[in-house]
Amino acid sequence: MKKLVILIALFLTTFNTFSQRKYFAEVYIVNGVEAYILNEPVRPYEIVYGKGQSINWGSYLTAGIINKGISAKVGKFIKGIVKKATKDGKTIDAVIYTSGKNITAIKFTDTPTSETKLKAKVHRLNGIPTYVMCEPYKNFTVSQSKRGGIKWKSFLTAGIINNSIEQDLMKFAKKYKKMYSKQQIDALYYTSGKSCDAIVFE
Repeated sequence: MKKLVILIALFLTTFNTFSQRKYFAEVYIVNGVEAYILNEPVRPYEIVYGKGQSINWGSYLTAGIINKGISAKVGKFIKGIVKKATKDGKTIDAVIYTSGKNITAIKFTDTPTSETKLKAKVHRLNGIPTYVMCEPYKNFTVSQSKRGGIKWKSFLTAGIINNSIEQDLMKFAKKYKKMYSKQQIDALYYTSGKSCDAIVFE
């Protein structure tokens, strides 16, 4: 009986690990640091500092019609914070973006393992698991791809006010909400550019 209980417990642990695997991803390295964009590292860490977003001059000079894509915004954020860290003589391992127009620089407090290095648990946008600049651990196929379209906030303010990364992604989440509600897709997947894919896990 005791052996049976142990076997059941082992099975449930394995099942839970497998069933949750699709909500984990391996993040990208951008400008030399790990980029956790709308996802959370599984490793413990301490905050070094954050950095706000400056005016998007590329958008300003084109009257707000041409805006940076999400990956370009991430690159701009990280480039700035890495430059600041270098100037201040500080070491950072990664950056975390969760919302708004701020990004946080962190330093991990443990030694990475093959199970934890670059590993993150993804967040949901509008209820949909969203993989941003990271690779799902579970295999998937792309069901559909959609573009973001004109960003009216930037257009109407001549490019002075631009959407945050979260707001840009939320536009995609709203476009795919009906498909997700009907269980036609499992998650959103964004890597670069101005399009976002809807994916189905295999």
